[in-house]
Amino acid sequence: MRFARLLLGGLVLLAAGGCQSLREQMLAANYPPTFVDGFEAGCSSGRSAVGPLGQFSKDVPRYLHESLYAQGWDDGFRQCESAQRGEENRETDKQAWRDRQWRHHVEQAMAKALFR
Repeated sequence: MRFARLLLGGLVLLAAGGCQSLREQMLAANYPPTFVDGFEAGCSSGRSAVGPLGQFSKDVPRYLHESLYAQGWDDGFRQCESAQRGEENRETDKQAWRDRQWRHHVEQAMAKALFR
C-alpha cells in the first residue's frame, strides 16, 4: 500500500516534472532503484501488450527473487497497459465520431440533391 501511494505521488510528479525522465522523477521521489527498474520494464511491457509501442521486458531472475522489482514490474505493467488501452480507445472514439460526421454530411448532400 505504501508503494501505491508513492507511485501515485510519482505519477503526479511526472505530470508536473517537465523534462525529467520518469526514472529521474521516481528516484527523486525516493522510490527504491530496484522498484524503478521493475516499473520501467513493466511499463514498456504493458504498452507492448496493447499495441506497437514499447517492448516486452522482464528480468525473470530479478522478478522471482527481488520483491521490489516484481512489485514495480507489476505496477508498471498495469498502469501503462491501462493508459495505452485508454489512448487507443480515445483514438477509436475520435475516428468513429469523424465517420459519423462524414456519413451525416453525405446523407445531407444526397437529400439536398434529391429534393431540388
